[in-house]
Amino acid sequence: MEEVPRVLILGIGNLLWADEGFGVRAVEELHRAYAFARNVTLMDGGTQGIYLIEHVRNADILVVFDAVDYGLPPGTIKLVEDDEVPKFLGAKKMSLHQTGFQEVLAMAEMLGDLPRHLLLVGVQPVELEDYGGSLRSDVKAQIAPAIGHAIAYLARFGIEPQRRAAPLADDMTLSSAEVSLSAYENGRPSEAEACRYGDPRVLAATGSDAAPVDAAADPSAPEVA
Repeated sequence: MEEVPRVLILGIGNLLWADEGFGVRAVEELHRAYAFARNVTLMDGGTQGIYLIEHVRNADILVVFDAVDYGLPPGTIKLVEDDEVPKFLGAKKMSLHQTGFQEVLAMAEMLGDLPRHLLLVGVQPVELEDYGGSLRSDVKAQIAPAIGHAIAYLARFGIEPQRRAAPLADDMTLSSAEVSLSAYENGRPSEAEACRYGDPRVLAATGSDAAPVDAAADPSAPEVA
């Protein structure tokens, strides 16, 4: 009897920084649109990094959605397989989550438990420096194609999910309903209410060599009762 492969479909990234959230949004949408057999696990890996090690070690097939700096035009999808996956995740790190996940793969390999088959479905981000922002339209438009690539890859191994008669409600997310795509986008404060790129009151210096002043050493500083 042929052994049923254990499959992990993982979305990684940080929802709080615009296109960094692509991986998580992709696996969420896959979960909403398709039902899988019990040997397939869909997971929002967020920025957990090394804490994902046991999940990765237990997988025979690993599919990862992520935003990756390939140096390609923004919004471009690129597929990377097997031994090439760690190289791409480590080539141009956009954030700490990629460093952490690269270490997960290295540790799994060292322990002899690296998944036999790996697929990275990556998209070139458009914008990252937007705290509290959502996916840009060019990146959001690649969620459906990214899912299509993942499903085609899994079909090679006889894994064929069933499309749901109707997608799950948006708040039936893999993580928290408070950060579901619609809630996250619709609940965002305006730029006037919440800083997005850095507060100039903090970032702007008063001079070219400005530095914090020790009130105790500054005779002009007001006394504090």
